[in-house]
Amino acid sequence: MSFLSPTLRLENLSTQPIMSLDHVPEAQRYNKQHIVAQWCAPINGKMYRIELEHGTTSGRRMIWVNGREVLRRDWMFKLVGEDTFLIESSRCIIRVDPAPGFKYEYSLYIDGKPHAQYTEELTRQYRLWLITSETGQEYRIMLKLDTLSLYVNDELREEAVNPKKQLTGNGIFCNNPLSAPFWQAVFVQGGTDTHFVLDQIQFVLQARSSGNKHDGIVHTLLADGSLVPEAKIQEIMQEPVSILQTN
Repeated sequence: MSFLSPTLRLENLSTQPIMSLDHVPEAQRYNKQHIVAQWCAPINGKMYRIELEHGTTSGRRMIWVNGREVLRRDWMFKLVGEDTFLIESSRCIIRVDPAPGFKYEYSLYIDGKPHAQYTEELTRQYRLWLITSETGQEYRIMLKLDTLSLYVNDELREEAVNPKKQLTGNGIFCNNPLSAPFWQAVFVQGGTDTHFVLDQIQFVLQARSSGNKHDGIVHTLLADGSLVPEAKIQEIMQEPVSILQTN
């Protein structure tokens, strides 16, 4: 006589333990409370938040990039080691090493460089500004110094080249200065002003000579005439995930 209910007979039970999370939707698998390490880094002009989930009992390791799963190992007998994954064309490695007191150390390498070194080198190649409009829209504006490429929320913005556009009184080449999705550089005394409009905010990216070889060109950003403080890439770690989210 079986003490099991008719639907739970032994022959109906799985012979293999269920260790996979495939049956759980990705949105439910992502849980900030399970994250043990996180990093932030610019790659090809886009900002990425890299997060690691490490189950110290099961050995499960999950890697998330901007809130999306890129690698998952549901069951691992070895709790330490490394996992490799790609972000665009950059090769990334997360290492899990033992630490004193039955703890673990987590390290990220990007293109063969430790995260701290990679980020420090990239910081010198970019300028970054963060601003939120009155409608609540977050904007992350990044300038790549070697190519002067302008990125807005990870999207490369091209310079407007259209002879039919007319120069407005404030130096902006556009038909509708409140909704134009492009930018235009204008030469001024001592440098250049790059004008663009986002969410009815008039932006001016100024480039001026610092007067010495060490500092080179100084870039400042104005929003409706007010100075936008420059942000550091490391400060993005404190920002909401939404500002790093990509579709």
